[in-house]
Amino acid sequence: MVFPASTVTTTRRFNNTFHHSNGFVLVGFSEWPKLEMVLFVAISIFYIMTLLGNSAIIIVSRLDPRLHTPMYFFLANLSFLDLWYTTSTVPQMLVNIQSHWRNISYTGCIAQLFIFLGLGSTECVLLSVMAFDRYVAICQPLHYTVIMHSRLCQQLAAVAWVTGFSNSLVQTVLTFLLPRCGQYQVENFFCEVPAMLQLSCVDTWINEVEMYAAVVVIKVIPVGLILFSYINIVRAVVRIQSSEGRKKAFNTCGSHLLVVIMFYGSAISGYAYMAPKSNSAKLKGKLLALFYGLITPMLNPLIYTLRNKDVKGAVKKLLGREQEQGWNMA
Repeated sequence: MVFPASTVTTTRRFNNTFHHSNGFVLVGFSEWPKLEMVLFVAISIFYIMTLLGNSAIIIVSRLDPRLHTPMYFFLANLSFLDLWYTTSTVPQMLVNIQSHWRNISYTGCIAQLFIFLGLGSTECVLLSVMAFDRYVAICQPLHYTVIMHSRLCQQLAAVAWVTGFSNSLVQTVLTFLLPRCGQYQVENFFCEVPAMLQLSCVDTWINEVEMYAAVVVIKVIPVGLILFSYINIVRAVVRIQSSEGRKKAFNTCGSHLLVVIMFYGSAISGYAYMAPKSNSAKLKGKLLALFYGLITPMLNPLIYTLRNKDVKGAVKKLLGREQEQGWNMA
């Protein structure tokens, strides 16, 4: 039985879209072998620091009763998120650099894109929730405990997680439905939507429209809410009479604002290199992805710890308790 050429072509595209025996090749930084070795050492150190720092924030927030507040509930959520955010990409990248085996299975690529995008989207919404928490704390201090009760905090955190992974589910499905016609080299060190769209052999304008619409919902709207919160916070802080009160308010919000600027700045800038034409543009795009995928999660605990007396005090108390237990056992 002879099938029409169009039917054969469609069948091949269908098979190529849903199955590839060897998966994909993550090009990463293979074009710069000397840079790869430097990055391997640096990324290994940064990853260990990310694991230790964020784990410390989670443990301290759970063990110290003084930190059982909305602010540290959301901070613990952020640290938990950052732990898995980096773990979804960094171990794979380190293995690829060390072994020069750059393959990732088809299923692994889907899982990596879904998890990384879901966690990144969740962080965007969670940062706006944290800004709202600071807004209520400074602009409505007398009603703070009434407004930010535990149930509302849990609901706001749930909204962030559900919104983030719902966006990821839609984008992941739409991205992997595109035919690739034999193209399998991903121009990055992990599977992400822009890099996967470049592999498609059909017009991707619908996906790109959907992606930029998602950017508006997941990134632009939360940024607008954060700006609204901080405009009102600044107005409230200016009205505080004591300089000590103003300093405390700015220190509390300064850590969060710095994290917001780093994360959103690098993430939004990454879209400028969505379809890089030159090697230098490719390198810049990959370094930006490395920044918001690893450096920002590593710096978050440091920023919150260095600028926060409560967290520093809780860490010292926890370390002192462990040291005291060690002496008693000895």
